[in-house]
Amino acid sequence: MSESRFTDRVVVVTGGGSGIGAATVDRFGREGATVISVGRSEDKLKRAAAEAAAGSTVVPRVTDVSDEAAVNALIASVVEDFGRLDVLVNNAAIAVPGTVEQLDTASWRQVFDADVDGVFFASRAALPHLRRVGGCIVNVGSVSGLGADWGMAAYNSAKGAVVNLTNAMALDHARDGVRVNAVHPSLTRTSVASFVTDNAEMLGAFEERIAMGRAAEPSEVASVIAFLASEDASFVNGAHIPVDGGLRASSGQPRMF
Repeated sequence: MSESRFTDRVVVVTGGGSGIGAATVDRFGREGATVISVGRSEDKLKRAAAEAAAGSTVVPRVTDVSDEAAVNALIASVVEDFGRLDVLVNNAAIAVPGTVEQLDTASWRQVFDADVDGVFFASRAALPHLRRVGGCIVNVGSVSGLGADWGMAAYNSAKGAVVNLTNAMALDHARDGVRVNAVHPSLTRTSVASFVTDNAEMLGAFEERIAMGRAAEPSEVASVIAFLASEDASFVNGAHIPVDGGLRASSGQPRMF
């Protein structure tokens, strides 16, 4: 791992207080970036910042990404305080289970507010600043946006929207010098996924389907995010990288031999 790919770079990571977001904050910090870690819980943000690698520059900022005015103010303040913005990682998201029949309107809107509107608001605010420096956006989608799950209609729909929003931005802004890509994790060992990872039977069902036979670690997703944000990916635009241990390599049929 290069220790200096992001020296003098300013990176905003939404949902930075835990899980993939916290691992991404840590990864960019280790590689020399000034990282603005964004989330709704000040306690989580401060705890994650304290756990980042020694010598890292991590700045917690409490912001609800579904609040348009707050996101605009956040991006403006980052540029004012640090003089630039090089990378935006749209990671913040929530999930509410339920089929279309089971979901109420408030739950449907709550998921789209965080998972889709948050990406739109942050990207729109960031783009003028990213354009000035040839920066990039990395969206954290999900394999659940590339295909559906039982009982997750809102989350599947929202993450599916992130897939095509990534495509649209990759087309619209590439000639302005801004690359836009996405990573799509499968089961990852985070607190949000603990209802799976702490349930031996459910975890076993996932491990049976994932070719590598295990869940991802948050740091493994963060490393792909960092690659997409780096000059190592300078001609990668509009890409969707599953970080799924081979889950999507399957035809979907059960193991026969």
